[in-house]
Amino acid sequence: MSRRAVLWVAFAIVHLGVAVLGFVAPFLPMGDVTNVYDPWSRAAVAGTGLVGVTEQWVYPQLALIPMVLARGFAWIAGYEAGWAILVTLCNALTFSLLVSRPRSRGRITAAWFWLAFIALLGPVAMYRIDAITVPLALAGCLWLVGRPMLGSILLAVATWIKVWPAALLAAAVVAVRRRLTVVGGALLVTAVTVGAVVVAGGGPHVLGFISGQTGRGLQLEAPVSMFYLWRAVAGVEGSFVYYSDDMLTYQVAGPQVDLVIAAMTPLLVLAVAVVAGLGAWRAWRGASFARLFPTLALAFVLTLIVFNKVGSPQFMTWLIAPIAVGLVIDRRRWTRPAVLGLLAAGLTQLIYPFTYLGLLMVEPLPVLLLTARNGLVVVFLVWTLVDLARVPARRSIPVSAPAPSA
Repeated sequence: MSRRAVLWVAFAIVHLGVAVLGFVAPFLPMGDVTNVYDPWSRAAVAGTGLVGVTEQWVYPQLALIPMVLARGFAWIAGYEAGWAILVTLCNALTFSLLVSRPRSRGRITAAWFWLAFIALLGPVAMYRIDAITVPLALAGCLWLVGRPMLGSILLAVATWIKVWPAALLAAAVVAVRRRLTVVGGALLVTAVTVGAVVVAGGGPHVLGFISGQTGRGLQLEAPVSMFYLWRAVAGVEGSFVYYSDDMLTYQVAGPQVDLVIAAMTPLLVLAVAVVAGLGAWRAWRGASFARLFPTLALAFVLTLIVFNKVGSPQFMTWLIAPIAVGLVIDRRRWTRPAVLGLLAAGLTQLIYPFTYLGLLMVEPLPVLLLTARNGLVVVFLVWTLVDLARVPARRSIPVSAPAPSA
């Protein structure tokens, strides 16, 4: 059996296994698909409401498209199975692009990494809207050099489905030589999307996915929540876990939590600005795309995870694209980041869905697992920032000559 055939067999096994696990694992890991994607798409098809157009929505407007497309496969075994089939097809398209050169060890390694990541992360790697953005983002990154307009368009489409691929677009603007082409592709997608929403009468809700985030509290799994979570474990009065009916998530409460909530968004913006400045400095020094882009993209993504007041388990899927691109370019150098990413994925599945009930009950072991995962992600960010600062430069900084003596 050829190397490519083995990969495709593994692709089928992993996707089938994870899809089935979504039906049998505890704590309803496909809950978002069942409880929100299904009714949203049903209303859109029936003409009784378009989220993001007729009402405020937590996602960018293009996220509704895959939710509606999944209905086309729902006749097979229900909407959840239809969603899994859609995700598998999207992944298959990008996977075929990735393994199109079977003699490229970097591409083969990246393909195995992607499959291992899905298997280790489990159902949330498929049963979340982020699963649609991952193949789009990865394909966009792979095309940034040869076809920057196409790569930029794919990344922009992914961004208008779930915001996180904007981090990859930002890294591309810094690292790619044809920056205007990248910006042009993103602006084109944005103009078409916004124009369509406005024409449909959704002008007041165009940016609702941004304003809707301001009311969020500290989600249970976010790194910043660890302080309050351990206080709850210790039984300290005033610190506890509660369910937010508005955000449909579990959040933490405790002393001065409102101040922390208010500080997180400015802190995230500042952290992103620091990473952007560091990347721009290395680009100005002449760093190559191959060395700069995947490292900068990973730094942006990890920053969005570490400094976020939301900490959903599917956020780990954001690591796939920058690490896979790094493996394609230099598999030996990117082995360590790949291992760290896989470890974070495995810990995340242990937390959700398998020990999540214990986490909600603030039992020590699940909280310890979550702390280890979040600690790993923080260390990963620090390591990536150090690596970014060390990206080789081609341009030396001129040193002023000493003034001639009198």
